[in-house]
Amino acid sequence: MIFFAATLLGALTGWLRATRRGGDRLDKLQYAAVHAIIFAIAGLFVTIAVHRLS
Repeated sequence: MIFFAATLLGALTGWLRATRRGGDRLDKLQYAAVHAIIFAIAGLFVTIAVHRLS
């Protein structure tokens, strides 16, 4: 569950970041995709850590 929440949060963060920088639609999509991937990887590690420690 952490994985999916982190992925969505990353996509939203990337979209907003590109919007603040004045990017067009493709810039926003690229930022959203890259941030979603980074947040998904971080969320995956957190999920694995939580499952191993519990």
